Amino acid sequence: WATFVVGRVIAGLGVGLVSCLVPMYQSECSPKNIRGLIVGLYQLAITVGALLAAIVLNATKDQLSHSAWRTPIAIQFVWAFILGGGMALLPESPRFLLHKNREDAARRALARLTNRPADSAEVASELREISLALEEERGVSSGSYMDCFRNTELKNGLRTWTGIMLQGWQQLTGINFIFYYGTTFFMSAACMTIVGIQLIDRVGRRRLLIIGAIGMMTCEYIVAIVGVTAGKLVGGVAINLAAQRVLIAFVCFYIAFFATSWGPVAWVITGEIFPLNIRAKGMSLSVASNWLWNFGIGYATPYLVDASTKGQPNGVATAALHVKVFFIWGSTCLGCLIFTYFFIPETKGLSLEQIDLLYKESTIRQSNNFRKQMLAGDVTFAHHGKGAPQDDSSEEEKV
Repeated sequence: WATFVVGRVIAGLGVGLVSCLVPMYQSECSPKNIRGLIVGLYQLAITVGALLAAIVLNATKDQLSHSAWRTPIAIQFVWAFILGGGMALLPESPRFLLHKNREDAARRALARLTNRPADSAEVASELREISLALEEERGVSSGSYMDCFRNTELKNGLRTWTGIMLQGWQQLTGINFIFYYGTTFFMSAACMTIVGIQLIDRVGRRRLLIIGAIGMMTCEYIVAIVGVTAGKLVGGVAINLAAQRVLIAFVCFYIAFFATSWGPVAWVITGEIFPLNIRAKGMSLSVASNWLWNFGIGYATPYLVDASTKGQPNGVATAALHVKVFFIWGSTCLGCLIFTYFFIPETKGLSLEQIDLLYKESTIRQSNNFRKQMLAGDVTFAHHGKGAPQDDSSEEEKV
């Protein structure tokens, strides 16, 4: 038992680091026109991993030998070796290298990522853009955790709380409550996540989150209302089979809305909204929020849903909400909608440095118009306010 506890602590440390670093690395190294798709693949990997884990556990649960627990643990080593070995072949983030004042290494890394010569004008232009943004950030913050919550002209506090709350709201959609009930839902989520990551850079982050929140809220209220009024069980037998089918159908619709919006987009936004000087710390706070809410909801769900055993030996008093718990999830999805409308900017097509400009010069509700103006005028951090557009030839390769 003690060995398992120690192992879980070490594995938890690794998972925490990966949860923070992978989306951040993807954001810093991806071309801006496909950054949403690249970072969205992180959520797809989570879903596929959960599906594979459910399949393996289901296949080994009836084994009476030590293989029942050793096999699932052993399989995890495969993915750790793939991730560790694969990262050794990838370049370091050029933004991280500039943050550490390693300009030559940053130039080589950026050249490799954009497939351009290290001495090309495009690479030099983008390095200057990143450097100027970093200099301005250093002028207003030292990069400490306290700086994450200070409302400087770059709105660090707003951006940090946006990341923390966005990850919390993602968990409060109720998705993990659904996922606790079988591999079929994991398969649906994986399929729809593939669709969702294709939409992020086409439809936009803010719009997808709003559409997803409305869709999830509608589905969960329908599940709650139908379940309470017509979908009851008597002795474990459905007395209204049609109502039961409606419940299953709208749970699947709900998963589709989540997998195409709040699943991948929450990771995309938290990976791109922080300024470079506090990006790692802001991302760590956001990921911590995700896992804390995940734990809290997982712990509380049985007390909300299961039948009360109070009065029995070792009995536990619960809320015994059963299907009525979907009224709670529907209401939290309404909260997701309100939060998105007031706190999530539209960042589609912008470089990470242009996102800094957006936060500095615009408001959340006007972010889409400001974004369009920046893209139309090819406004960059280096040329902001000078009316000097960049060479269009480098537009598609900006990361």
